[in-house]
Amino acid sequence: MNINIVLFQPEIPHNTGAIGRTCVLTDCTLHLIKPLGFNLDEKAVKRAGLDYWKDVKIEEHDSYEDLRAKYPESTFYFCTTKGEKDYTQVNYKKGDFLVFGRESSGLPDYIREENKKTCIRVPMVETTTRSLNLANTANIITYEALRQLGFPGMK
Repeated sequence: MNINIVLFQPEIPHNTGAIGRTCVLTDCTLHLIKPLGFNLDEKAVKRAGLDYWKDVKIEEHDSYEDLRAKYPESTFYFCTTKGEKDYTQVNYKKGDFLVFGRESSGLPDYIREENKKTCIRVPMVETTTRSLNLANTANIITYEALRQLGFPGMK
């Protein structure tokens, strides 16, 4: 396993499916924090994940606190438009966790406030009031982490 990708209460099945597909092709684990805005058996999730979905390594967690309790010694990075540090300014290591918020509202304030030093962002034009798609953002940051690790186990 290379990196852990965490989706905090994801709402859009297509994004989760696409991120799951990325997980299979990069040897990453997908962590889903409940509640989910859809059922994992929905066609939309499987359609986005194509025939890769059966191979996704998934862990479901009842809450953010449960995830942190299960991995107390791990390093977590919180991907948010409100991060002060660019995603390229981090030295990733194998097993790190990349946490992404809900499509409609991002990460809750309390999570960002508790983890200010490990909040990261993908730069975007200053004039926008919008943000990149969740699946695209997850791919950008995951591939930077994997690049730093030398693309382990990848060809």
